[in-house]
Formats: sequence, C-alpha cells, structure tokens
Amino acid sequence: MSKQTPLYHKHLQAGARMVDFGGWSMPLHYGSQLDEHHLVRQGAGMFDVSHMTVVDLQGAGARDYLRFLLANDVAKLKTPGKALYSCMLTPEGGVVDDLITYYLSDTFYRVVVNAATRDKDLAWMRDRATGFDVLLQERDDLAMVAVQGPGARDKAMSVMEGDLARAADALSPFVGAQAGDWFVGRTGYTGEDGFEVMVPAAEAPAFWARLLAAGVKPAGLGARDTLRLEAGMNLYGQDMDEQVSPLESGLAWTVAFEPANRDFVGRAALEKQKAAGGLRRFVGLVLEGRGVLRSHMRVLAGEAGEGEITSGGFSPTLGVSIALARVPAGTREKVDVDVRGKPQPARVVKPPFVRNGKACVEI
Repeated sequence: MSKQTPLYHKHLQAGARMVDFGGWSMPLHYGSQLDEHHLVRQGAGMFDVSHMTVVDLQGAGARDYLRFLLANDVAKLKTPGKALYSCMLTPEGGVVDDLITYYLSDTFYRVVVNAATRDKDLAWMRDRATGFDVLLQERDDLAMVAVQGPGARDKAMSVMEGDLARAADALSPFVGAQAGDWFVGRTGYTGEDGFEVMVPAAEAPAFWARLLAAGVKPAGLGARDTLRLEAGMNLYGQDMDEQVSPLESGLAWTVAFEPANRDFVGRAALEKQKAAGGLRRFVGLVLEGRGVLRSHMRVLAGEAGEGEITSGGFSPTLGVSIALARVPAGTREKVDVDVRGKPQPARVVKPPFVRNGKACVEI
C-alpha cells in the first residue's frame, strides 16, 4: 500500500487523480495538467513534495563527511543557509542520487534527497558515515510544500508571519533559512522563482489551506515533470543513474575537482573518464519533424553514431516537442530521431529550454 503525505486528504478534496510514485500516493493532476503547467509559468502554483526525504547531519565531522560523500564540495558554503546541488557517486562514478545540501553551520547541514531512492540513499549515507563524527537524522516529522511561479513569493509571504516571513523576504536564490520548526528555501524544480517550505507535518494542512485562500492553486506531478523538462533539470532514474557518470549527464558543473587533495567517492573513476576522453554529450533536442519525443527513442547522429533520449515530451510553453538526450561526442547541430520507426529531424540545443517564463532557445 502506498504511503500518504500529511496533505493526502487535501488532494482528495481537490479532486486529484492520485498515482503511486516512489511508494507514495501522489497527485498526478487536479483536472488539467496543461492548465497547471501554465499556472506555474504565469502565476503561482504549489506542489506537495512531502515525499522527498529530509536528513539532518550534525556533529564535528559533518563537514568532512560531506566532503567525502559528495562530488561537489560543501567547503564552498560559507554563508548560513546557502544551498549546494550535488551528486552522490558510486566508486565507479555512477550516480547514486542527486540532492541539495543546505549549510546551517560547520556542524549542521540539511540534505534533501529523492523520494524513490529514500531507502537506498539512507543506507548509502549511513554506510559511509563510519569513521566520521556525524549523526544522521531522517526528518520524517516534516512535510514540504513548493510554491513556484512569478507570483509565488508574494503570495507565499502573504500567509507567513513573524520570523518566517522576515526570513523568506530576505532570501537570495538558492539560500534557505530556519524559523523555529519551519524552514524556507528559495529553491525549486520548475525553472521559476519561489520557495520550498518545510513545515511540521501536523501544521501542513493549515498552511496548504492558507495558500489556497491566497490564490495559490495546486499542481501535480504531471506539470512538475513538464516544467522541469523545459527548465533542463535532470530527473533521477531517467537522465542519470548508477550506470552513468555525471560527466555524461550534463552535471560536470556539479563536480569539484579542486582542491586536488580532496578525496571523494568516485573521484578516481571520474578522473580516469576525463583522461580517456570521448565522453558522450548531454544535450537538448527540439523536434522539427512530426510526433512527440519520448524517453528511450534512438537519436541518429550520422557518422558520429547513435544516442538516446533520456527525457522527452511536449513543451506547453514553447508549443513544440523537446527532449534531453545523451549523444556521441561528435554529434553535430542536426540529428534525426527514430519516432515510431520513422526518422524525424531535430535540432541540437543547449538546455534550458525555458527559464523564468521566457524561451531560452529559438523556435
């Protein structure tokens, strides 16, 4: 039986179509996925992301532990609340999961990992904590609501009070702040501005109701996926996994090879891959032919060889089909995609496709 978030009954009251996602019963949409997508791009929408796993890391060895665990370097974080996007890697250089780490102090960090990989991630993190003075605590007492869109911050702050409202108002992008038992981060997974608010589970339904009253409408997993695809944001299990390096997943920017004396899980494998060269490229595609791009479709790159679409679909904002794909190193600007047995022309572009409501590629 699927697990339920503290907002489960709110979704039922709103007429959501519920589906299983990573072992959780989650809303796919509340009537129109397309309307929910445009709502976030043009106004303000909210997502129940309470299925995500929040883990607090505390102790004198927390910093050193994370510097070993993650491919990115938490030593970059100097300002309390600053967030860092990174991957946990296998020794072979594959991606165990991607996550966000908030720096609260040298002895206190908050990590948010994906729902579908919860058990694997927690076991992986605990196994690698041996020898470090660090305590890992899963915060299953918290719910999380993402409020996203050009109007999201104003509407969300209108239902916040006191220290929480002041903290939210002062946040720069990719920074979070704690206010009592609540935590608010100016982060998201849509390519729009907004907040991700961690709230005590018992208080989540009332917070959701206040946001509804302020004019923020709910959006489901369907819109969340088309929004993140337009924003060029990876989805674990599709765009990267334990079999693929971040260097071939458009995530090289999240790997900190400096300082050279920092050892982290997977470093030797990534250095070997870099030295060997010939790495596959992770690119965006805009379909110029007919059909809709879907994951696992073959990308035909001529003499360079073949690649594969990792995520694809119709872009509601751009009105065309788009995709993320892993292709051979020598791929040029024009390719064909095998759409139901017929090659259809597509253009290679650099993601993102849409950010802050505006097209980033020519259509």
